[in-house]
Amino acid sequence: MVEYRERTVAVRNGMFNVQLVEGGTGSDLLYLHGADGFNGWSPVLDRLAQTHHVYAPAQPGVAESTGLAHLDDLWDLVLFYEEFMQELGIGHAHVVGHSYGGMVAAELAAHRPERVDRLVLVAPLGLWLDDTPVADFFILTRDEQARLFWYDSNSEVAKAQLSQPDDPEERMEDTLSRIQTLSAVGKFVWPIPDKGLRKRAHRITMPTLLLWGDSDGVVPPAYSAAFQELLPNVTATTIAKCGHIPQSERPEEFNQAVLGFLDA
Repeated sequence: MVEYRERTVAVRNGMFNVQLVEGGTGSDLLYLHGADGFNGWSPVLDRLAQTHHVYAPAQPGVAESTGLAHLDDLWDLVLFYEEFMQELGIGHAHVVGHSYGGMVAAELAAHRPERVDRLVLVAPLGLWLDDTPVADFFILTRDEQARLFWYDSNSEVAKAQLSQPDDPEERMEDTLSRIQTLSAVGKFVWPIPDKGLRKRAHRITMPTLLLWGDSDGVVPPAYSAAFQELLPNVTATTIAKCGHIPQSERPEEFNQAVLGFLDA
């Protein structure tokens, strides 16, 4: 395992305190997690950190990151991430975003394209197709989550992520953490995640990889084609027998696609 550290980064004179895991050597890489929440130093980060210096924050309002009350809309969130990069001393970096994090990554790239070297969008939110709506993951039952998020909900990794602790107190903490994460995400994507990205996508001129699972029931693969129509410098890859979280369900294929693109 790559050596890493966990720390808190103050932004805007302490208005935001950001929980961050950081590690690895090589070119800088900012990783933005999705609505499944902040998982600390995960296997996907460890693999990316073998050839990059990875910064992975808990997004505002998630886990121990504070300051959500100071963000009114998506524009505030994008400006926060610009300031966060400045606080870290990152002039430019690769940016990888999953789901909700992919939406934020795309908006950051549209706002400050000169600060994003290469962009990886993993089943990103941010668009809306009337005939193929994004799943309302805020109201999904456990069974619906299993069906929509995973190709194989009986796999060990799926069971681990869908399970809850046996201890009642730990189960309550787990439930509250999930509610906290969804509340923070909902502030920027509810009722639908289309906040006008179509009008800004032409500014995302850096090399961009779109990565999708072919069985994604949350953000269906039709959205890959929609993004491809908007992005001027895009490569698209689909992973077979994979749902909405390819970095967990198909890690080898995910790593091959992402690292092959970033290190090209």
